[in-house]
Amino acid sequence: MNASWLKYLPGFIRTKLENRHGLQAIIANTGWLFADKVLRMGVGLFVGVWIARYLGPEQFGLWHFALAFTALFGAFATLGLDSIVVRELVKNPERQNELLGSAFVLKLIGGAITLLIALLAISLVRSGETLTLWLVGLSAAGFIFQSVNVIDFYFQAKVQSRYTVYAANGAFVLMTLVKIALLLTSAPLIAFAWAGLGEVALTAVFLLAAYRANHHNMREWRHDGRVARELLKDSWPLLLSGSLVLINMGLDKVMLGQMANGHEVGLYAAANSFVVPWYFIPVAIVGSVAPKLIKMHTTDVARYDEYSKKIYKYFGGGAVIIALIISFFSDAIVSFLYGQQYDGAGAALAISIWAIVFVFQVSFRGRLLVIEGEQVYITLLVFLGTISNVVLNIWLIPSYGAIGAAYAYTISWGMSAFVFPVFFKKTRHHALWSMGLNPATNR
Repeated sequence: MNASWLKYLPGFIRTKLENRHGLQAIIANTGWLFADKVLRMGVGLFVGVWIARYLGPEQFGLWHFALAFTALFGAFATLGLDSIVVRELVKNPERQNELLGSAFVLKLIGGAITLLIALLAISLVRSGETLTLWLVGLSAAGFIFQSVNVIDFYFQAKVQSRYTVYAANGAFVLMTLVKIALLLTSAPLIAFAWAGLGEVALTAVFLLAAYRANHHNMREWRHDGRVARELLKDSWPLLLSGSLVLINMGLDKVMLGQMANGHEVGLYAAANSFVVPWYFIPVAIVGSVAPKLIKMHTTDVARYDEYSKKIYKYFGGGAVIIALIISFFSDAIVSFLYGQQYDGAGAALAISIWAIVFVFQVSFRGRLLVIEGEQVYITLLVFLGTISNVVLNIWLIPSYGAIGAAYAYTISWGMSAFVFPVFFKKTRHHALWSMGLNPATNR
């Protein structure tokens, strides 16, 4: 049976989609994820800009320093399990309760350990700064609630991400109203950190409700030590690569906070707020097509290769268009939204927005390497990218502040996408595919 939304499409598109139920499911699933992110980008940008103006660059920078510092340890909470559990759920749906139960326990333990590590680390780095300690603690506490996000793995495997969207958006809308109330009552910075934790907790509650609405119950989950060990055996390369990705994403703000000042962090965070939201595009699309790619790789490798090349091509072209538009209007965007107190953020935005061209490719390549069973290369490539980011930040931040961090961020992602993969036989074809070339894969 065709999806009901087909009747609203133009005839020539409808003809191509009729009776292609797998493709209809992918489009519908991606559409829900896009709707989620569009809502967040629209409403979130409005409230985020309001908060940035209200707090000013110094306090806004301190908050984002705390968020970035917490993110350095975030991979220990996820344990690299996400795409591994989805893959196993697609291949072995009959093991659903064992897989979800084992992943939940692992992520719960990982979240608790991450909270303790983050608190200890910030106590050493910023000794005596009580507000910074609270900001990091509240941010890291969210990892404990995120253990419930294993439910999202189930919905991804079933190509039913609309339920995750319901849960996440319900929490987002409610806590956005809370943040507006905090703004109207001139609340302190710490109150916004509490609201951030509240959104994570509410999302967990709503995910549980969505899972029950699909006639499943968390009480049916079973933790199995053997299954947990199997998951960790496959996920350790992704744990390492995830750690390095999060370090790469947050390192610039942490190094700016330590090597420059909170004002520079605030400028960079304002610019970055227009960059990071675009990363949802490859995540949404790849999450929807992953089950199809997994099956293709098992049954028809040639078709899998051609399908992958097309996605690389579309990701690259789309990202370049976005980057051109944003970089051209960067000064006007920042000036209009943030005002004169954020002068300098426009130049950082014009540079860092080009990172999306590379992040799109790296994000897709990471999922393909998992499907191909070569996830160890994800760790290796991200490690090289992180090293390049550290070196570039040390070189550029002292002289150029936020703009130097923007250059380091963009260049290091470019090297991760197009330079480092060429050094290895198993990843070389991915680098060349992302550049529009068509090498033999030698599989």
